[in-house]
Amino acid sequence: MKTFHIHIQGIVQGVGFRPFVYQYFVSQNIKGWVNNTADGVHIHVNTSDNIKRILADLLNNKPNLAVISASKITEIDYIDYVSFEIIQSDSKAKPQLLLTPDFAICKDCNRELYDKTNPRYQYAFITCTNCGPRYSISKQLPYDRETTTMDSFKMCSTCKKEYEDPLNRRYYSQTNSCEKCKIELSLYKKTSLIQNDFKNLNFIVGQWNKGKIIAIKGIGGYLLTCDATNSKVIKRLRFLKNRPSKPFALMYHDIYELAEDVEMNIAEKLELESVAAPIVILATKKKEDRFTPIASAVIAPNLSSIGVMLPYTPLFKLLLNKFKKPIVATSGNLSAASIIYEDNIEELAKVSDFILSNDREIVIPQDDSVVLFSSIKKQRIIIRRSRGLAPSYMNPSLVLSNKSVLALGASLKSTFTLLNNKNIHCSQYLGNTNSFEAEENYKNTLNNFKNLFKPELEVLLIDKHPNYFTSIFGKEIAKKQHISYKEIQHHKAHFYAVLGENNLIHSKEKVMGVIWDGTGLGDDAAIWGGEFFTYQNGKINRVFHLDEFPFILGDKMPKEPRIAAFVMAGSIENYNSLLKEKFTTIEWNIYKKLLKSTQLKSTSMGRLFDAVASIVLGIDKQTYEGEAAMQLENAAYRYFRVNNFTLYYSYLQKEIVPTNFIEFILNNILIDLEKGFEKDFIAAKFHITLAHYIKLVAKKHNSKKIAFSGGVFQNQWLVELILAFMNDSYELYFHKDLSPNDENISFGQLMHYLYDKG
Repeated sequence: MKTFHIHIQGIVQGVGFRPFVYQYFVSQNIKGWVNNTADGVHIHVNTSDNIKRILADLLNNKPNLAVISASKITEIDYIDYVSFEIIQSDSKAKPQLLLTPDFAICKDCNRELYDKTNPRYQYAFITCTNCGPRYSISKQLPYDRETTTMDSFKMCSTCKKEYEDPLNRRYYSQTNSCEKCKIELSLYKKTSLIQNDFKNLNFIVGQWNKGKIIAIKGIGGYLLTCDATNSKVIKRLRFLKNRPSKPFALMYHDIYELAEDVEMNIAEKLELESVAAPIVILATKKKEDRFTPIASAVIAPNLSSIGVMLPYTPLFKLLLNKFKKPIVATSGNLSAASIIYEDNIEELAKVSDFILSNDREIVIPQDDSVVLFSSIKKQRIIIRRSRGLAPSYMNPSLVLSNKSVLALGASLKSTFTLLNNKNIHCSQYLGNTNSFEAEENYKNTLNNFKNLFKPELEVLLIDKHPNYFTSIFGKEIAKKQHISYKEIQHHKAHFYAVLGENNLIHSKEKVMGVIWDGTGLGDDAAIWGGEFFTYQNGKINRVFHLDEFPFILGDKMPKEPRIAAFVMAGSIENYNSLLKEKFTTIEWNIYKKLLKSTQLKSTSMGRLFDAVASIVLGIDKQTYEGEAAMQLENAAYRYFRVNNFTLYYSYLQKEIVPTNFIEFILNNILIDLEKGFEKDFIAAKFHITLAHYIKLVAKKHNSKKIAFSGGVFQNQWLVELILAFMNDSYELYFHKDLSPNDENISFGQLMHYLYDKG
């Protein structure tokens, strides 16, 4: 008989791992103990059997929510254990853990929620070891009740008995509670408290039916909700949120109700029903095929898809089961501000009629995650990585440094990434840091990470743009803490992010990176965004890019697609009459002068999308970021929905890259407009041409491995076309667990720092 110490790392806390280990070894009649510590789960066992076989069997049968990153066996001095038990967690050491995301309600809790014989029948905060909040309520590590905001709720005798029963599903369930020791709901009408210990959920349903807006506290913050079939209340919500046309997300009672309104395949269904329970963007059915009269014209104006999710908390389950209709469920905030997560009743009252709060504190706010799939190949694209998906990132193939490194990301779609004790933590989406509220949310989340992990930072990584909030903030931290910082070019960070995710860092073959987005400061001080790089032997080279064009009017240009059209097509004589009607005479004359005098150049593919959207669809001003590109993509989708895109209607008939691609494509678009071709067809042709363009550039540079990053690759039809035209002859790599947009910049900065040899 020998004694072994087993150390297991990964997402192993808050997922029922200790109870599972206990039950496994008790069933094997093996003596010892298991506990949580600051660096994972530790196990001592006495056995004369093959310990490697035992560990393999243990890990092969682990809980579904557990994710193992490493395991190690060490023989230690023999200890004569008389039983197997769970012992007190050790929280003295510095944490070396991966954080556990928040999980949607599990099937067992859902079944109990509607079982009239169950003590937790219709209890709005039912959880177990397999579901409920984790990351959002963590104050310290390791994950135990006393280190979460559940520490203020004393378990009743029944819950305590479950908590201490090794054969119970709620054994060591840190979020355990019931009606006797409950999390309590409170209802407010505007700022006035109507009732503590609120239970009448039918009242909320009645208010939805009356056209009222209800702010409801969820896992990561407050959601603003209303009847998704009531156009009048949705328009009012848009006015209150100052959100004139950006799509709203919907929450449906169940998958069957949802199937009446949208087209959905098995991959999308599984994503909706996953433990992360994100918003999934789905194509809406044609009006004549619909049964539920959702107000789609005001939910997602001018779009053929909607973002939908299923209830991921028991409270939402109960409410939607009573309402029997979909609701709008959008972040509780004003436009561009961060989600409200504290019980700020006065702020919430500005955008809602009633507020349904609860007394479980949220430590770390999160928006709902957003996912979509390309329409045919079903390539998964993460649009927003947040609740349920963040913050841990696992890739055992990466060789990581012992250094503690903080990468601060970009300005829009901000995140940060912390490398600490050889674990990577990628924060959730933290918003666009162009508002004070978003900056404060960023700082607060970073402070929470520092509190959880207590890192001794050695290096800071920032974007090359000197005016980004994250760059300024990073330099301030570096100065205060007397540590070094390094600036990393935006698009190179994008490229390194997709290289790191796909384990291409050590590739001996040349990899081409197609990095397309709206804005990023280049090494030559121009505004890049239509870049082609190659990567080999740890070095990046910029080998090609979209044609340069003048960049004028600063932040106004991304907000007004007509300016991009003016800049790119203004020198094409036949465009003058079309463009002039988009501007006043004064504007036209001033912009003409600016065009001649500006020295700033850009290669932004995002601005080319804007220009084409303005020329083809007449979208001259945007009310939200990416609106013009989304409308252009949607127009292409309308064409592809009824036509076979494999017919390959490309403007590029010759197998060579045009000398001036922008002028080439805009000239051809004008010809098609003059011929009277449908706008949807022209939009589709534009997308096809871009896919063809990538193929020709790859051929020109003899690249067979191609990786894609940047916000443009959120476009599901562009991704679809690339897969259709190139998949047979090229090895294509897209982001898998991170978003292609600027959310991945912080991770890419870290990868650049660790692996770049340039």
